[in-house]
Amino acid sequence: MTTTATSGTIVLFDVDGTLTKARQRITPEMELFMKKLMEKVTVGLVGGSDLGKIAEQMGGIGENITQSTYDIVNKYDYVFAENGLVAYKNGSLLAKESILNYMGEEKLQKFINYCLKYMSGLQLPAKRGNFVEFRNGLINVCPVGRSCSQKERDEFAAYDKEHKVRQQFVDALNEEFGEELGLVYAIGGQISFDAFPKGWDKTFCLQFVQEDFNKIYFFGDKTFPGGNDYEILTDPRTIGYTVNGPEHTKQIVTQLFF
Repeated sequence: MTTTATSGTIVLFDVDGTLTKARQRITPEMELFMKKLMEKVTVGLVGGSDLGKIAEQMGGIGENITQSTYDIVNKYDYVFAENGLVAYKNGSLLAKESILNYMGEEKLQKFINYCLKYMSGLQLPAKRGNFVEFRNGLINVCPVGRSCSQKERDEFAAYDKEHKVRQQFVDALNEEFGEELGLVYAIGGQISFDAFPKGWDKTFCLQFVQEDFNKIYFFGDKTFPGGNDYEILTDPRTIGYTVNGPEHTKQIVTQLFF
């Protein structure tokens, strides 16, 4: 990938809720906007999701998931999946970490078993499948189940906003385990939260760019304490902006760089 971006500046973007609407694909207009931005600055994606989900939302156009992920890591200067635990630069893998190696099977199962037991006692508007998703760098916990439809997703989001289901779940985990497992929790998106080792939040990706850029901008929507954009937004190495959706992102980026 070739770029004429200004040296010394990189702009990092959360994906879900920042460049796309929740769990939806990037619009052609936003994709064109990002392409124009890359002519001015270096651009990186920082998602809590795995690489396949980022590719799905950000316009990976291959015929299968392998081709789609290849497309996405070559489309942007940097792609940091799973908070940067899986890191790509110009299409090449920079680094990859594993939560399994960090925790070990015994602690991992202890955590998962507790989550499944807790969720079995929840009464929600709907419950579907895929409640605990094991990723390379984190564990994603979803009370409604990631197999839910868009309608069920929206219903849970509204229910969670009122009843704080995810926040109460995180509070229960903190009470149960404390520092025992070395995990922290971040609520992101509409329906789930992430569990990962302390320090493995989105600031993890900064190690790959902090030496090469004088200015590191970050845009995200879940920037409240406990949200999965909070740590990187408040990190002293970044210039952070809170947004409420793709159009808001575009508005601020235009003011800064165009």
